[in-house]
Parts: sequence; structure tokens; C-alpha cells
Amino acid sequence: MPIPTEPIGSVPRPADLQAAMSARAAGQISEAQLHLAEEAALRDTIARFEETGSPIISDGEQTKPSFATYPLAGLANLAPNGVVIPFADGHTRQLPCLSAGPFRYAVHAVSFLKAAQRYAHRPLKQAVISASALSLLYPQQSLSGYSRDAFLADLINEAECDLRQCLEAGAANVQIDFTEGRLALKLDPSGRLLNSFVDLNNRVLERFHKHDRRKIGVHTCPGGDRDSTHSADVDYARLLPALFGLKVGRFYIQLASEPDRRRVLQAIGGLLGSDQIVFVGVTDPISSKIETPAEVRDRVLEAAEFIPLAALGTTDDCGFSPFADDTSTSRDTAFSKIRNRVEGTRLAAEQLAV
Repeated sequence: MPIPTEPIGSVPRPADLQAAMSARAAGQISEAQLHLAEEAALRDTIARFEETGSPIISDGEQTKPSFATYPLAGLANLAPNGVVIPFADGHTRQLPCLSAGPFRYAVHAVSFLKAAQRYAHRPLKQAVISASALSLLYPQQSLSGYSRDAFLADLINEAECDLRQCLEAGAANVQIDFTEGRLALKLDPSGRLLNSFVDLNNRVLERFHKHDRRKIGVHTCPGGDRDSTHSADVDYARLLPALFGLKVGRFYIQLASEPDRRRVLQAIGGLLGSDQIVFVGVTDPISSKIETPAEVRDRVLEAAEFIPLAALGTTDDCGFSPFADDTSTSRDTAFSKIRNRVEGTRLAAEQLAV
């Protein structure tokens, strides 16, 4: 497809997998039984992804507990009293808190990639969580014998490994989920927290050659969980200059649900580097309305007024189920939106004669 199009990552888990996850958490089934349900969901997800015509697919994050906490599964040095993230509808998500060092990932994203490669017939992208998101694990009070600086050094090593393993295993590209970017401005309007997040992520990215960074991207959105957001009220104009300071080649930017897309597109056009590509969101995962191919086409044509065609791609605003227990969107709705994104992008490319 002349205009590239990619998913962000997650799609809702099927009911059988949801039931198996609940049963496993209650001790009612074995790990082996859960694994069978996960494999069935993975096969079905990849098959349905490929049926949409998407040139790049993902595993739908079927076996991740969430987009943010997969590295923590099974770690013993965590406490439950971490950072609380409030959403606009009143519900919250809470991160765990590190209780002792050293910090190591229990699970690396390459395990999800390799599992999906057994079934996929199209290139796979892989999403990883940002170092800045996981930096929130360190408690406000220093841990005995394990300073924050020591934690950050370990975190940077682990985040680099997470990215590098996926690239070496053949991922078409690797996407860093950075949904905390906009949230950082809500937590600290001065911008100091956001700038510290960008600096931390760049300490990871600087370990990669420039040609590798062309295959590394960053995704930003105001959070998407149970059809609600955590930071949609933060003006994009405050985020974008810092966002484009990240040393990556690809940007995946939530846009379909923005009230003033043209203003955001104009800002993006002024910040985009000559060797970068931006994937604009043309479908809204937290809306139950399924965008038509014509609506997608028109959003692509709008974006093309501000972004050079050689630097333009399309995506979804966010994953459709970033947390495993989020059932607010059906699988059928998610795949219909993906299919129409692919078709609408094709229609736009046809009209633009590219």
C-alpha cells in the first residue's frame, strides 16, 4: 500500500480467554489449561488480522496482562501501593511499587513476538512499554541499598534489551508505548516531568544506531481504557515539541478523537523531521461508531494537507483493549474498524495518486 498503515497493538480478548484468565486467577484451572486458551486466541487473532488486509499486523496483545505491566508478571519484589492513574469516568488503574532491588524484567516482549511468528504470514510489529512508564515503579522514599540512580541504570539496560531483542528477532518495527507523555503534563504542568521522561527514553534510544532507530517508533494518546481517557483535556500543543524530541523514526499519534485535528496536524507538520514518518490516528477505539472507509479516506486527505505524503501513514488512535480485562469494545467492532482503516487508506492513496 503506497500509504503505510499499521495497528497500535491490542484487540479485545475473546470470551473464552477472558473466562480462562478469571478461572486461572481463582485457581480453578491449571497454567497449561490457560495456555491452551491463549494459543487459541492468538491463532484466531492473527487470522482475523490477516483477513483485514492489513500489511502489518500484531498479536493483539492477547497474552499480555496489560500493555504496561507485562515485564512485571511473576516478580516478587513488588508492593501493591504504586501510582494511581485516574480516568475521566471515575475509574482508576494502579501500578505496583518496587519494594526492593535489583530491578529486572520477568518477561520480555520478544516472547510475544516469537509466539505470534509461529502463526503469522505477514510482517509483525511489536509494542513495548517505555522506560519512563516503568520509572514510576520506584517509590518516593528511597529503597534501602538500592538508590533511584541504580534503579534507573537497571531500567535503561532492561528497556534496551526489550527493544533490541525484538529487532533482532525480526519485528517489522517496534513501537514504544508512551501514553504517560500527555499524562505527565497533567501531573506536572511545568513540563519538568515530561522532559525527564523524554530524557530517560532518549538514554535508551541513544544506544541504537540511527538505522535501527528508523524501525523504532513511539505511540502517544491520552490513555484509552473502558471507553475513557486520563489526559484528553491536556492540549496537544504542550506535548508535541517534547514528543518530537524523542530519537525515533516513527510517531503514532492519536488524532481521530481530537476536537481540532487541523490545528494538531499543522503543529505536527512544523515539527516532523526529514527522516521521520508520522502515523495519524484515523479510527477511534473508544467510540462504538465504526468509521466508514470514506470517513477514513477523508481524514487521510486532511492529514495530507499538512504532512508530506512520503512521511504519512495511518493507524488507530490507541489499542482496542490495552488492559486484558477491558471488554468495553467487542472483537468484531475492533476488526471492522481495522478493516475500514486499511480500505480507507487505500482509497486515499488512490485519490492522491500515490
